[in-house]
Amino acid sequence: MTARTIAIYGKGGIGKSFTTTNLSATFALMNQRVLQLGCDPKHDSTTSLFGGIPLPTVTDVFAEKNALNQPVSISDIVFRRDIAGFPQPIYGIELGGPQVGRGCGGRGIISGFDVLEKLGIFNWDIDIILMDFLGDVVCGGFATPLARSLSEEVILVTNNDRQSIFTANNICQANNYFRTIGGESRLLGLIINRDDGSGVAERYAEAAGITVLMKVPYNADARDKDDSFDFAIRLPEIREKFQKLAQDIIDNRITPCEAVGLDFMGFVRLFGEVSNDAPQPATADELFGRKGINSGNETIAEQSSLESDDLKMAQCIDKLPSEEQEVYRMMEQEKKALSEVAELTCREESAVQNLLASARRELARLFFEN
Repeated sequence: MTARTIAIYGKGGIGKSFTTTNLSATFALMNQRVLQLGCDPKHDSTTSLFGGIPLPTVTDVFAEKNALNQPVSISDIVFRRDIAGFPQPIYGIELGGPQVGRGCGGRGIISGFDVLEKLGIFNWDIDIILMDFLGDVVCGGFATPLARSLSEEVILVTNNDRQSIFTANNICQANNYFRTIGGESRLLGLIINRDDGSGVAERYAEAAGITVLMKVPYNADARDKDDSFDFAIRLPEIREKFQKLAQDIIDNRITPCEAVGLDFMGFVRLFGEVSNDAPQPATADELFGRKGINSGNETIAEQSSLESDDLKMAQCIDKLPSEEQEVYRMMEQEKKALSEVAELTCREESAVQNLLASARRELARLFFEN
């Protein structure tokens, strides 16, 4: 049976690894074979899971093996922990990444997944793979599970502060974007960690149309468990919450959300009144004036060499075969109904659906391979 894959995203430092680790432990206690995949260059996702033992990372092992012209094997990068009282062992992998300032973390994520796929990760005898992903990095490598549909489902983790909710909103928007070009990852909902009862994250979830899956209150004993590399679910009040969520996931009782997230102004207005006034521009005269420098050019324009995603997507659409391009534009850009497109193009609805599906697959290939 193919493993169920769940990507858990959140802002750094809000308890994402804490949540993933305790969910992994809960699944193992429920007799599920679970693998926790740390997808953060800090490679600390599995530290508590393995009692404080740091795992060798895929990035480091691959570099060492490559230097010796040797292949990477499963035993080099996949580790297990047998815990007293747990009916199943827990498996762990850390993708890792370059040291600060010495490379691209996103590229490390992509390369790590390439190694794991060659080793057949999605064919292993595992019930659930939990991917612990840093969410406040916009680099495309960290969106790999969404872009390539490697995760069936997505769970967002947040606190009640604006920055962590902003990160959750960005991931929600990213997942929705990838779904328009063929992505299949479904958003299950949102977990509020260290809930202080303020209701800020719940207010956002309601406005964005996202289900709140679980609220975990701040608990000093739970923090102490985590700091000492133990599981917070050993505390009854924490275990009860994680058991309910895990059982709901196993029993497929959670209906995926159709949320697209909030635009920027819609988001900031959750936190107070915002002026609609345009920002006041600065002038070259006031910036150069005190130095007495006449630049001879009042307008200095910087031209970026990077194309925007929208421009890149438009170029990809232009490369589609004419029939696919016609159907895609009518359904995705003009938002016409399936029946209307079928009538306008004199095709069967099934033929329109096939053309749209083919267009999405080709767009995904063009967008991510070019």
